[in-house]
Amino acid sequence: MWISPAFAASGPAGAGGIMQFLPMIVIFAAFYFILIRPQQKKAKEHRAMLSAIQKGDEVITNGGIAGKLVKVSEQYVTVEIAANTEVVIQRSAIAAKLEKGTIKSVA
Repeated sequence: MWISPAFAASGPAGAGGIMQFLPMIVIFAAFYFILIRPQQKKAKEHRAMLSAIQKGDEVITNGGIAGKLVKVSEQYVTVEIAANTEVVIQRSAIAAKLEKGTIKSVA
């Protein structure tokens, strides 16, 4: 008697539906532009670098070993890490291509 019943307010049904998903859409867009897109771009650049390496290039591996490419094949490369010391590694284990003369300036 003293308290009147509360009824839910009825608004436009279409606008409420899209507004519920708007925060999720914004979060997905933010993840795409902040995380996914830069990672895909970096992977594409790495694939291009791996396809462009050739004999005589100086590289650094994912393990931190720097050396000069002696032999390059489809899946594997041979890296000379010291005089008369060669290591065969997978092509995908190359982290970066160094500029010519980098190894001599470090050693």
